[in-house]
Amino acid sequence: MDADKQICGRDPDGQYVELAVEVFAMLADATRIRLILALRDGEMSVNHLADIVGKSPAAVSQHLAKLRLARFVTTRQDGTRVFYRLENEHAKQLVSDAIFQAEHSLGGTPRHHHPADVVTP
Repeated sequence: MDADKQICGRDPDGQYVELAVEVFAMLADATRIRLILALRDGEMSVNHLADIVGKSPAAVSQHLAKLRLARFVTTRQDGTRVFYRLENEHAKQLVSDAIFQAEHSLGGTPRHHHPADVVTP
């Protein structure tokens, strides 16, 4: 069991703790959260993402550059257009879990605990 903890990076003294802090710091921005939510269903261009999150394409490009350096997103170029997509399922899951945790902070029974409601933040 202890070997499993070490491999997965779940040891409280493990080497991944500081990296996890960096992951959370990267997500400590509402625009980046919105970008990840927008990208959960597939790739999009900067202009499309800018329309969705209500920011200028230049501002969105800066956020996407940071997310790309942190390996949250990856790109595909088609001519002069660049399309962004999530690099893996973990960013989507982190953001979904954070939204679910936020729902808990409101009190009562969160939407994601209602069996009739299939909720995907």
